[in-house]
Amino acid sequence: MAKTKTSAAVKNRYAAKAYDRIALFVPKGRKRLIEAFAREQGKSINGFINDQIRAAMGVTESEWKQEEAEINDED
Repeated sequence: MAKTKTSAAVKNRYAAKAYDRIALFVPKGRKRLIEAFAREQGKSINGFINDQIRAAMGVTESEWKQEEAEINDED
């Protein structure tokens, strides 16, 4: 079933409210390798990168999913 403009617009509005965007540049040809590696791990590129950042920061998965305001309230 093809996505309609309406469903895409709704998803885009939700994403704009719920997520921040970060542009990532990698050398030409690396995206394909990163995508294949992430897929081997059972992840999307986005999921793989999020997991790596979260782990490097020492943040639990549930903490990672909290909004920044909630995390700051715990300090």
